[in-house]
Amino acid sequence: MDFVYLLTPFSAWLVNGLLKFAINSFKAKKLAFGLIGYGGFPSNHSAIVSSMAALIAFKNGIDHPAFGVAVTLAFIVILDAHSLRRQIGKHAVVINRITTSSDYPALRERMGHTSVEIAAGVLVGIGIGGCWAFI
Repeated sequence: MDFVYLLTPFSAWLVNGLLKFAINSFKAKKLAFGLIGYGGFPSNHSAIVSSMAALIAFKNGIDHPAFGVAVTLAFIVILDAHSLRRQIGKHAVVINRITTSSDYPALRERMGHTSVEIAAGVLVGIGIGGCWAFI
């Protein structure tokens, strides 16, 4: 079995997560453990799915059926991260404003990604996929 297909998305997740943590820590001027999770720059979701699509494109070509499957999955994940999850974050903002009871913990408001965060994640993913393809 060629383990590169397993290592690539994991590597994209790890590299992108470390990059996101470093960027958030730099912006906050402290270690930003509280900002780990959904949302933020660059998008982990975009990096993971685009790393696999890039790996398949580099190793097997864009005419390979697996590339079509990977791109389809990437579109679904990226659209979800951009639209649905951003709307969930907006709902959380409103719910947190109207819920003043201490019986309910505040909802996480930072859920989705902007277009720039997604584009950065795609670039990281393509870079990681390219690195693994040529090792």
